[in-house]
This record gives sequence, C-alpha cells and structure tokens, in this order.
Amino acid sequence: MPMNATRPLFRIAPLALAAVAAATFGALAGCAETPAQAQPTLSDVRNIVVIYAENRSFDNLYGRFPGANGLQNVTSASAVQRDRDGKPLATLPPIWGGLTQAGVVPAVTEAMTERLPNAPFAIDDPQGFDTSQHVTTRDLWHRFYENQMQIDGGRNDMFAAWADSGALTMGHYTLDAEKLPLWRIAQRYTLADDFFMGAFGGSFLNHQWLVCACTPIYPHADKSPAAGSISAVEPDGVILTVAKNSPPSALDGPPKFIKSGNLTPDFYAVNTMQPPYQPSGNKPAPGGDARFADPANPTTLPPQTQRHIGDSLSDAGVTWAWYSGAWDAALAATQERKTGVVYGPNRSTPNFQPHHQPFNYFADLAPGTAARAEHLLDGGIDGAQFLATVDAGKLPQVAFYKPQGNLTEHAGYTDVASGDAHLAEVIAHLEKSPQWPHMVVIVTYDENGGFWDHVSPPKADRFGPGTRIPALVISPFAKKGYVDHTQYDTTSILRFITRRYGLPVLPGVKERDEALVANGHAPMGDLTNALDLAPAH
Repeated sequence: MPMNATRPLFRIAPLALAAVAAATFGALAGCAETPAQAQPTLSDVRNIVVIYAENRSFDNLYGRFPGANGLQNVTSASAVQRDRDGKPLATLPPIWGGLTQAGVVPAVTEAMTERLPNAPFAIDDPQGFDTSQHVTTRDLWHRFYENQMQIDGGRNDMFAAWADSGALTMGHYTLDAEKLPLWRIAQRYTLADDFFMGAFGGSFLNHQWLVCACTPIYPHADKSPAAGSISAVEPDGVILTVAKNSPPSALDGPPKFIKSGNLTPDFYAVNTMQPPYQPSGNKPAPGGDARFADPANPTTLPPQTQRHIGDSLSDAGVTWAWYSGAWDAALAATQERKTGVVYGPNRSTPNFQPHHQPFNYFADLAPGTAARAEHLLDGGIDGAQFLATVDAGKLPQVAFYKPQGNLTEHAGYTDVASGDAHLAEVIAHLEKSPQWPHMVVIVTYDENGGFWDHVSPPKADRFGPGTRIPALVISPFAKKGYVDHTQYDTTSILRFITRRYGLPVLPGVKERDEALVANGHAPMGDLTNALDLAPAH
C-alpha cells in the first residue's frame, strides 16, 4: 500500500479542558438601594435552535477570521500535500473536470488549473481565478474512508491524493465581513474554531450523528439487495483497497478503488443511503405503498431503531421538531411519483435532499405515526414556513432547521453566497422573535465537503470525529465578539440539549468520550463555554 497503515490516525497530544467562564451579567448600578440583576443560568435557556448548513471546512470559509486558529497559523511545511507514494507533490494536481460546475459561465476549465503551487489557494483571488463566492464550483468527494485517508494520521497531507477533484480540496475564500453576512454575525457573538464534524465522510452519516450519535446498520447486508455496496477495505479498517489500474500519482488522475461502497464490511451504513420512507431518493416499489421507498433498491436503508435525541426529548415532555425546507413539496412530488423536487436537477429547483432528513430513517417516526405528524415538519419553500413560525413565537423548545438544497452552501449545486445570505436572514428573524430573549441558536455545517483544513482532529472511535468545520453560537447569552477554542464536535449539540433538559446521555455520546479519553484527549465540550451563564451549583 502507498500509505503507512501503522501510523496513528490522529493527533495524540492531550487537549486541556476549557473552564466555564463566570462573567458578571449584572451588578449594582449607581446606589446601594438598586437591586443586583441576577446572572442568567442554564435554566433561562428556553429555546434551542440548530441550523445545519452543508459541506465547508473551517479554513475554507473562516480561515481568515480575526483571532481564530486559521490560515495565518499554516506554515509552508504543514500545508504540503503528498502524493500516493508519500512523497511531496511537485505541484497540486489539476482540478479534474474544471473548477466550476457544469453550465457556469465563464467556466474555469481543468487546463486553467494545471501546475498550481503545492499550497492552499484562494478560489476567489482576483489575481487568480477571480471566482467569487457567488459562483458554484464542482463538487468534491466527501466520503467515509476517503476522509480518513486524506487526514493521514492527523497530518492532513493527502487531501489532494485521495480526492476526485485534485487541487480544489486546497481551495478557500478570501472572505470578510463585507462579503459574508455570517462573518458580521460571528463577530457579534461566538465563533468556535475547534469544532469537528461528528463522523468521517459525508452528509448522510453526519446527520445521523447529529440526532443520535450513532451509525446506521443494515442487518445481514451480505444477503440483501445491498450486498454489492459493501466496501473493500484493508485489514486496518481505515484504508480502501486500491485497484490495480489506479493512477499511481495524483497528478495523473483521481484514484480508483476495488469498492468504495456505502457499507462497511460489518454492515454499517457510512455513505449515502436513502430513507425507507418518502420523501426518498428511491421511488416506491411497483404497485407498493406510495409512502415507502422500494426495499429492493440497493440504496434503500431498512428502518432504524436506535434511540435518538427526539426519543429522549419526548420522554421528558420537551417539545421538539425538525423543519425541512421544501418538505411538503418533496413529499407531494414523491407520492405522485414525480422526481423534479427531490434532488432537483439545477439551482432553480428547491433541490430537496432526502438524506438530509435524518429522522425519516427511524421506525418510530414512520408514515402514519402520530410522532411523525408532530415532529417532522415543513420548513416551506425558501424557509417561508419556518420563518413564519419564528415570527409568531411558536417554535418548540428544541428546533432543527435544514434549508432546502440550493440554500445550504453545498458545492456542486449551489454557491456560498446564496446559503450564507439565507442563514443570515433566518438569524435576523430569530433575533426579532418573541422567543429570542431566552434562545440559543447554533449554526454549523454537517461536514467539510472534501475541503482541506489544517487542524488535526482528535483521535476517538472508528467513526470520528472528522475534519474541522465552522460553528457559531448566537444568543443573548452568547459571549460577545468571542472566539471559543474549546474542543467540540457535532455531538456537542446533543450534549448541550441533554444538559439543558436533564436527559439521559445517548450511548454514542458516552462511547465517544470514552474513546477520546482512552486516546489521551479531553471529552468533547457541551457548548456552555460559549455562553455567559452563572456556574451550576
């Protein structure tokens, strides 16, 4: 193999636990007769809103953010990408297929990207490609095994080698507060710069880790329609088996593998599988129930039964809902066996992404259940229904919002600017909501989308965490103008919800912390370091 399978997968140096800040929220003012204003506590948080965007590493968007661990800390040696034989590349590979998505004019072709220096580069550099954040680039691999191979034991030096997009993995934006509305919001509240995606790979798996800290399973997959989706992996369980006809150098083309499938050899679903219920990327079975996806399709995942955060919230009597942009439109289209809204073909459609609704995989939220009607709700086209609920002050205690596909910032079918502007609009509505005085909003990205980041993830369990991603904490209680260096990952959102409402800790959260500690790291934080709250007694 061209990689050293005996290398440790991640950084091993322990991280120090960050102490919870105890800043004074109010004090006596003017005279001794004026009563002190009590510092708020965690119980003053009455609404938690999670907004989940798509596919950006921290350095890709926030590498130039003042005070953050960004590109200013990258040395030429730490950024060098290595070829598949472990030797430094003379230049970055071309961006295979070109930088811009098909149909974008003017196009940045593959030939225009040849012989880029072996270093991070600005996608929107006026002296280079001059491709702004308003332009849709081509998509990049963001898959379970490939992400681990790119991380390369924590060195992050094989992103170009194990990508289908060549140099694009090393691209970032020269953004600032003038170009990106969320920058202005981050400067007013808290930006977390040591926040990692919960699982290696793509959106499907990271959405599951957001709601249950678990990896889906396909029982007896080797005897199922999905048998052909089982990956061929080396004995280390980390590296895909390279095909004999794979180009030996990244300069010659993308790698080829024996099988980079959706399932692990022990039947965990780690790359995109479709929901068993509509709306799904798979049509109903011929003559079957229109509410279900065809179980004979190899990419239809069987209903899942793991305990998720919704179960814990419901058991505790805490109201909750997941709002999916264009959910009703997609549901109507799939039930009528139309496909124009689901995985829409261009940016003009709502482009609903079925694998971005993680609760639609669980048996206890199946079609026909009361729980489904209560908790899986429509965010509306362009988020209109969600915004109406925000404006009316009728959000449940815990609300998840997933924008429709063309507003998520996902490379390949949308641009950075459209999604960022939409998220900023949502936050503006939340700040004016009657519920705002007691609200905490968490904005983050599901995964890195294949883009490089210079910070090594801490080593934990076999599923993650993966590459560093941006996260913002927005609230009247958030520390103002603050960069939070606490170690977090996607499961930190579950930790915060669990702590606030006194819920049982989900098994996957407990296992993640045990794995971190076993590998010399601190457990993940629960986001309270980003808030000015009185210490718990």
